[in-house]
Amino acid sequence: MQIEISTEYIKLDQLLKFSGIAENGGMAKEMILSGAVAVNGEVCLMRGKKIRSGDAVTVDLGGDTADITVI
Repeated sequence: MQIEISTEYIKLDQLLKFSGIAENGGMAKEMILSGAVAVNGEVCLMRGKKIRSGDAVTVDLGGDTADITVI
């Protein structure tokens, strides 16, 4: 899926909530800290990681994956 942002960046946990992958902030935090989220191909454990236009985020949903491209 593609997510368009109108600001310079969006924080990783906010992106997961905004995209609907995480229902709330606690769920986003748990996904990130468990190592289920990769930014540009590298696992990211930082909730506040700044995601900018052009970045790709992949989330392991336990057997399925969700891909987000920020534009």
